[in-house]
Amino acid sequence: MKNIWLITMFTIREALARKIFIIFFVVSSLVITGFAIGFALFDYNSYVQIKVGKLTEQDILSEILFGIKGMIVGPLFGGGLLLSIFSTAGIISYLLEKGNIDLFLSKPISRTQLILGKYFGGIAIVLINVAYAIIGLWILIGLKFNNWDLSFLYSIITITFAFALIYTVIILCTILSRGNVLALVVAYVIFFILSPLLAGREVIYNISHNEVVKVILDALHYIIPQTSELGTLSTKLATQGIIANTEPIWVSCILLILILSGSIFIFNKKDY
Repeated sequence: MKNIWLITMFTIREALARKIFIIFFVVSSLVITGFAIGFALFDYNSYVQIKVGKLTEQDILSEILFGIKGMIVGPLFGGGLLLSIFSTAGIISYLLEKGNIDLFLSKPISRTQLILGKYFGGIAIVLINVAYAIIGLWILIGLKFNNWDLSFLYSIITITFAFALIYTVIILCTILSRGNVLALVVAYVIFFILSPLLAGREVIYNISHNEVVKVILDALHYIIPQTSELGTLSTKLATQGIIANTEPIWVSCILLILILSGSIFIFNKKDY
C-alpha cells in the first residue's frame, strides 16, 4: 500500500509540473465566475412576481433550483469528462516512454503497484478539480438562494466515478499501443458515440424489429462503459436526490474491475 500511495502522490506532483492542474483550475474558475456573474444579474424577486398566482414561492424556488442544477451538472459531467480524458491520457504513455519505464522498473515497486498508483493518481487529479468546481458552484447557489441541499455535492462522486471507469479503458489501450492516440480515440468514441447509442437502443429496437440486432446491442450495453447512463444518474441525483436505476452503477463497477485487472495482467506480461 505504501508504494501505491507514493506513486499516487508522484503522479499528482507530475500533473502539477506538467500544468494539468493549472488547466483544470483555470477552466473550473471560469465556470464558477460565469455562474457568479449570472447569479448576480438574475433578479429573483422579479421572477417570483411573474410566477406568483400560478405557483407558491417554495414551488418557484424548487423550479429555479431544479433548472439551475440540471443546467450545471449535465454540461459539467460532459465537459468535465472531456477535459479529464484529454488531460490524463498522457499519464500512462509518459510512464511507458523509454527511460521512464526503465527507471520505475528498477525500483522495488511491483508492476501492479505501479499501475494502481498511476490509476489512483489520475483519479485524484480529477477528483480534486471536480470537487473544486462543484463545491464552488454549491456555495454560489447557497448564497444566492439560501439553499444548501447536499445532494448537489453527490455529483462530485458520480463524475469522478464515471472518469474512473473510462480511465481504465485509457490505461488498457495505452498499454496495448504504448501511446495515447488509440486511448483517446477509443475513449471519445465510447463517450460520444457508443454509449449514447446504446443508451437509446430501445429506439433502434422499435425501428428494426430484428432479434439479432437486439441481442448484439444488449450484449454491447453490458461490455461498453455506460457513461451516458451515469450522466443521467448524476443529473437526477444532483437535482432530485434519487437514484432511480442502480444498473449503471453495478455494471460499471464490474467493468472497472475487469478492465483494470486485464490491464495489470497485460502490463505484467509485457517486456520493457
